[in-house]
Amino acid sequence: MTAAAILVLATARDSIADFLGALLWVYLILIFAYIITSLIFSFGGRIPYSRWSSAAIGFLRDVTEPYLGLFRRFIPPIGPVDVSPIVAILVLQIVGFNILIPLIRG
Repeated sequence: MTAAAILVLATARDSIADFLGALLWVYLILIFAYIITSLIFSFGGRIPYSRWSSAAIGFLRDVTEPYLGLFRRFIPPIGPVDVSPIVAILVLQIVGFNILIPLIRG
């Protein structure tokens, strides 16, 4: 391999790792937003018959529930507290940021 080909490959790997890192950050923010909005709405902070609040919580639920549902199957709630989002966030950070991105960067 020539030096130019190695440089192009390294640049592509860094770009892919940066994109994946940004994607993981956005997904973490969406998970936090879902947790916070569901807490606020569960305590009665929801305006009745409001389309924008229903759309917001529906979007966050549709985006985050497939991932959080994996952990809810195996981790039962402890009383009224659901700890599966905490475990899901930890797994996403450990696997995504500490294992996957460094492997892509090489």
